[in-house]
Amino acid sequence: MRRVELSGGRRLTQADLDRSGVLPADVISTAEKIVDDVRERGDAAVREYCLRFDGSCPEEFRVPDEVVAGALDLVSPEFLAALKQARDQIRDFHEREREQSWFTTRADGTMLGVKVSPVASAAVYVPGGRAQYPSTVLMDTIPAKVAGVERVVMVTPPQRDGSLSAYTLAAAALAGVDEVYAVGGAQAIAAVAYGTETIPAVEKIVGPGNAYVAAAKRYVSGDVGIDMVAGPSEVCVLADATADPVVVAADLMAQAEHDPMASCYLVTCDAELPERVLVAVERLVSQSPREKITRTSLDERGVIVVADSLDAAVDAVNVVAPEHLELHCEDAMALLGRVRNAGAIFVGAWSSEPLGDYVAGPNHTLPTGGTARWANPLGVYDFQKRSSVICYTPEGLLADAPAAQTLAQAEGLWAHALSVGLRRRIAEGGTFDVDDVHRVAWPEALRGDSPVAALGD
Repeated sequence: MRRVELSGGRRLTQADLDRSGVLPADVISTAEKIVDDVRERGDAAVREYCLRFDGSCPEEFRVPDEVVAGALDLVSPEFLAALKQARDQIRDFHEREREQSWFTTRADGTMLGVKVSPVASAAVYVPGGRAQYPSTVLMDTIPAKVAGVERVVMVTPPQRDGSLSAYTLAAAALAGVDEVYAVGGAQAIAAVAYGTETIPAVEKIVGPGNAYVAAAKRYVSGDVGIDMVAGPSEVCVLADATADPVVVAADLMAQAEHDPMASCYLVTCDAELPERVLVAVERLVSQSPREKITRTSLDERGVIVVADSLDAAVDAVNVVAPEHLELHCEDAMALLGRVRNAGAIFVGAWSSEPLGDYVAGPNHTLPTGGTARWANPLGVYDFQKRSSVICYTPEGLLADAPAAQTLAQAEGLWAHALSVGLRRRIAEGGTFDVDDVHRVAWPEALRGDSPVAALGD
């Protein structure tokens, strides 16, 4: 792991982190070509890309409902119990996020408010192929269901034999996924974004994937909604002298084993802790069945930041803005208010990040690559949209019309002022001549010396 020393008031910078872009130009170009091809040729293109990249393609993309439900009988009772516990706790957390419509009435009777509605359909992308991620199925589907999305579909790449993992399908059955399609990669994103002969389009796409999936999501964004463009996983451990170096080492490795591109940061104000952690890492990593991936991540993407005070260390964490932040400090809760940028914060030595991955309740689909400076974890709010509601009374109209017409005149928008002015004249009990409404739009009191009053057409 690379070491960065902060002393003498020096602050951590983005250059110190040496973050590279998660979407190389060649990946972006390839993903866009796939999306365009699927948009033009539909199922035929999807089938070609599935065979090319996954090595298999089922005769029918949609997995029969009975196969999804039948997966519950193919997994162990222990796994099923764990899945149900995770589902219940994730749902309980997200139930608290649900937003309600609200309305308020002014003294003049004008009603204003917000109408909250779910999107009609959403697709959750779940990585597959050589691995299975039932936890991602729960995390991406449950908030959509809590939001009230009527149609939630799952797309995930098949294994080499064309089948899908029973673990993944069991999670889909428990979470309430409505349709499952054995399609992955950029071609899956294109299919659910624009629709094909057999895969209907959706309004929102969420979930993690490889760089091609991320590039495809970015490309279709605007035609459909997306949650985020996610990069490789990352963790930042903020630790003081009270931290257990073996536990810190295990927590760094828990992210490093995801992906050789995963980023791991250790930020500390104890100059001796890094060496103790590295010794522990060396003893632990040799026992890992994912030793090569873990070593590559820590060696090539690992950063140790040593600050000369806890305050400076917290400032450094806010620069990192990590996906996951662990606080291994003596009074961790006291630091919570000072953390501005993090996708998920694990407070205290008992709060293992993998608990958040699986069962704690908050969502594990989180902003990466420093985007926690402005982005949020996936939540119910990602599947809800808001419509402003405006309902005027005559009294309210008369109260606001002069200001609205003044602003419309300043912007030179005659018909804007006319739309308000006609209602104003009616509310005042007056009449107007449809062939001579200029004074309705620009009342005499308003015409004055406005710089746009003489703009005309």
